[in-house]
Amino acid sequence: MGIIGWIVLGLIAGAIARLILPGRQGGGWLGALVTGILGALLGGWIASAIFNIDVNNSFFELSTWIFAILGGVIVAFIWQWISSRSGNRA
Repeated sequence: MGIIGWIVLGLIAGAIARLILPGRQGGGWLGALVTGILGALLGGWIASAIFNIDVNNSFFELSTWIFAILGGVIVAFIWQWISSRSGNRA
């Protein structure tokens, strides 16, 4: 999958991940894009390392999207946790 495919997948997966994860998230569409790309990379790593699923050349397969969205939710959750901890300090 090319870089444009990863960006498109990341943007869509990041938006879906932010819809799934409740709470206030800043960053707008750029934050969703970064969250989605990092999540897609994390989800691809999880899919290949743990479940032995090849997601490198399969943009339109359901497993690619599921793991990209799962990775996006994980990254968005970590980002929310870090930003809420740093916001509470005085």
